[in-house]
Amino acid sequence: MFKSMVQLSTSVYLLGGLLGLFLLSPVMMAPTPASMCTALKTLNGSLSNRRRYMKHNFPINYTIRVHYEEVFKLSNINRMRLHVEGLDELVLQRLWFQVNRGVLKKIIRVMPERHPSRQYTTELERRFRDAEGVFVQSHPAEVFQQELPESIQDTWDHLTEEPSRVPESSWRSASPKSLLDNLCHTMHCLFSECFASTETKRDYCSVFHWKKGKKKNVRPRS
Repeated sequence: MFKSMVQLSTSVYLLGGLLGLFLLSPVMMAPTPASMCTALKTLNGSLSNRRRYMKHNFPINYTIRVHYEEVFKLSNINRMRLHVEGLDELVLQRLWFQVNRGVLKKIIRVMPERHPSRQYTTELERRFRDAEGVFVQSHPAEVFQQELPESIQDTWDHLTEEPSRVPESSWRSASPKSLLDNLCHTMHCLFSECFASTETKRDYCSVFHWKKGKKKNVRPRS
């Protein structure tokens, strides 16, 4: 009888563990909500004008100072996926918002009130914050309290460190246009479900995908 009770207890314990995993998995593996895709597509619409506002309205070779981690490219994402064991996509999405929140603030900060691109960038930041708000509301609060992998936490800490405490070697110079290019490309990579094409399968996380797009947009010389 005692043996049967032990077996029953073990079965209940295992069933509870499996049920816990079952309840947790929809949170971690659920598809991107429609509201999230709507917000990101709205942001993407604004980003389609970035060349005009971030290149033509700035001096040639103009750059701003940003954290090393704020030069956030597809190669960074691919490297993290390769080297951080068990890295969840949600962690990368959280990091994407953290990085680009700071990037947009820095771009706005260098613009005088009457700069021809200030209104555009301010509106872009508003749409970014709207998307971030939807992102936060789409997940339980516990998700954002989970411990981050050590290497991701280090990046997070560097991004939130006081500028006066950041060593000179940790700063980089980047053009506003290149920073918004990174924002756009990594957004498509991390939220690919929102931009998936029914006609052809596209690998938005591939650098070659964006290089091919560049070639298509090159105007022939007259």
